[in-house]
Amino acid sequence: MKEGIHPDYNEITVVMSDGTEFKTRSTIDTEDGTFHSEVDSKNHPFYTGNMNYQKKAGRIDRFKERYGQD
Repeated sequence: MKEGIHPDYNEITVVMSDGTEFKTRSTIDTEDGTFHSEVDSKNHPFYTGNMNYQKKAGRIDRFKERYGQD
């Protein structure tokens, strides 16, 4: 490996949005050694099943709707 081109690899504490904490190693540069996560598997819509899908009509459907053809 080349010298002087790699970021520092330090131990940090990750604090999840629900307050749980764990220690890991990362290249994130934090002043106090703590990373606060805003999203985790307990509040993200993908994991909780609260995703809102919007159905969008395709080009053909929009054309038929606009010009009244069936």
